[in-house]
Amino acid sequence: MSGRSDDNRLAGTDRPLWTRRRLGVAVLAAALTLEPLAAWAQTQIYDARTKKWVNYDKKKARQYFARNNQLPEAFRRQVVTFRTAEQPGTIIIDGNQHFLYLVQPGGQAIRYGIGVGREGFGWAGIVRVGRTAEWPTWTPPAEMVARDPNAAKWAAGMPGGPDNPLGARALYLYEGDQDTIYRIHGTVEPWTIGLDVSSGCIRMNNDDVIDLHSRIEIGAKVIVLMQGAALYKGV
Repeated sequence: MSGRSDDNRLAGTDRPLWTRRRLGVAVLAAALTLEPLAAWAQTQIYDARTKKWVNYDKKKARQYFARNNQLPEAFRRQVVTFRTAEQPGTIIIDGNQHFLYLVQPGGQAIRYGIGVGREGFGWAGIVRVGRTAEWPTWTPPAEMVARDPNAAKWAAGMPGGPDNPLGARALYLYEGDQDTIYRIHGTVEPWTIGLDVSSGCIRMNNDDVIDLHSRIEIGAKVIVLMQGAALYKGV
């Protein structure tokens, strides 16, 4: 795998698609684990006009989306060169760079921009797609109900639809036969792609999660890499 986004280019252009993370805390972990991770960093994107790296935070992301009605180039769906020993159909999530890769034949992958867990809610591990749903019902976990009044009113479940936080599709992640409570899902806030914003789930814009859902099989392997430490040499 090549996790270096500066090696990846949008088909039909010569413009590099760059993102990076400026680390504030070192990651002291050598193995994948489903335990929460505590290392975080500032997301930055490369501004081709000014030829400078700029911080990409919630305010700037919202402004960019309002101005352009789309995400920065780096977070738009595209086919990239991707070296890995994993089989086609495997999902590899680099939360540090805010990319989800769907491995394809011939040393390629479809790369999608994602939003990931905010500080204290990141995780890593090897799981699988246990089931999927179209316009899924959102049932917040008990921990979220306890801390979030907005979630509490939907403790019995919020029906699927355009206002549902899970968006248009959801892939439910399992460890063995156990639901991890984490999902890959759509969002009603597409400007949050590229940010650390969720309670641990992986969010995508609705067009992208519909595309991923159409390609994925139940049982597909999902590798979630450690946030705070970009993986450059592959899995």
